[in-house]
Amino acid sequence: MVYDFGYLNTAVCHSRITFIDGDKGVLEYRGIPVERLANESSFLEVAFLLIYGELPRADQFRTWNDKIMQHTFIHENLIQLMKSFRYDAHPMGMLISSISAMSTFYPEANPALQGSGLYKDKTLMNKQIFRILGKLPTIAACAYRHRIGRPYNNPINTLSYTENFLYMLDRLSEASYKPHPVLTRALDKLFILHADHELNCSTATMRQIGSTLVDPYTAVAGAASALYGPLHGGANEAVLHMLEEIKTVDNVPQYIADVKAKKKLLMGFGHRVYKSYDPRAKILKQVSEEVFALLGRSPLMEVAMELERQALSDSYFKDRQLYPNVDFYSGIIYKTMGFPTDMFPVLFTIPRVAGWLAHWAEIMEDPELKIFRPRQVYTGLRGQEYISVEDRSAEDRNLTAHSSGFAARRSLSHTGLADESHAIPKTAQRSKLPSPSFGMR
Repeated sequence: MVYDFGYLNTAVCHSRITFIDGDKGVLEYRGIPVERLANESSFLEVAFLLIYGELPRADQFRTWNDKIMQHTFIHENLIQLMKSFRYDAHPMGMLISSISAMSTFYPEANPALQGSGLYKDKTLMNKQIFRILGKLPTIAACAYRHRIGRPYNNPINTLSYTENFLYMLDRLSEASYKPHPVLTRALDKLFILHADHELNCSTATMRQIGSTLVDPYTAVAGAASALYGPLHGGANEAVLHMLEEIKTVDNVPQYIADVKAKKKLLMGFGHRVYKSYDPRAKILKQVSEEVFALLGRSPLMEVAMELERQALSDSYFKDRQLYPNVDFYSGIIYKTMGFPTDMFPVLFTIPRVAGWLAHWAEIMEDPELKIFRPRQVYTGLRGQEYISVEDRSAEDRNLTAHSSGFAARRSLSHTGLADESHAIPKTAQRSKLPSPSFGMR
């Protein structure tokens, strides 16, 4: 047994989906450079490529697009579930819960109910892929509209995938609302760049949960839960907070100095895989200029570019192979486009589902598939005896927890310490009075 914390040097599967050369800054989907795909393809075409292994013919893409867009509507019961969330519920929490709930709407797609060999039927597998890719933007848009207190919009299937998502987010009462093409294309590029990234934490989660042969809705909900973490899908929000803390270009040198002195963290730089410039960050830098040309340049972009310039000219960061990653620019673009920060992980999830489904389909077809069962290195005690409660002398444990004012009132009342001499007089004696007869004998 080999100890490898966090799987830093352990390959747990064979895959034909995504190739990364971190030393050279190369990212390819099914062998095609991501730069070509971002500039020449569309998100739905890339999703087809990831899942089925090749670019679709024109007739295949029409069918693919039609099938997905025909599955954009969600069940009225699911809408009722989403409307039951608190007014200030985090969109990602709503998204995860709603995806998980979708599994209950399609019992015919659940191997736990229909048998473990269910997805040997490729037509059934395709059906779930169409459903998940089609319905996810609708769920995401409903979560956004819920957060801002506006009624949910129905999807429009005559729009493109990304256009339809922006439509559901922003349409008010207009009869023919259509998102701006520059913003649609910018978001489509962001979706392409976030579609897959080899075996990152959430994709590994998708494969691990999928190895149990659970339904894909439950597996996607689990992968999305992993993405929700601040070290994964929330990283671009951390970049924004850092840039807002720096505030101006003049403050960049001091911030750099604080990072080198280990007083501050440099967010959006460095990557577990890339030891050179993240190829996605280069593309996003160009996308940001396209968005700024339409919506105006964000002041934070000036801070970001100066921070990048100074960091890349400093041997401290170059020696440590700390280069901008995809999170460094994506948060600025999302903010400029008007998205609140709590929507950032949702915007990450929508495209990444294409990659998750590609990995799910790959493991379903793997004849060597086994349930994931990693090992551990045990460091606890052995040979201990059970001691009765009267004879135990264990060390004190701090079991205190945050409590509200309500909990304090309850605790005080429950212990019987309350002085009832000043309480409101009880009126229970009235129950001893004769009940009115209402004319009855």
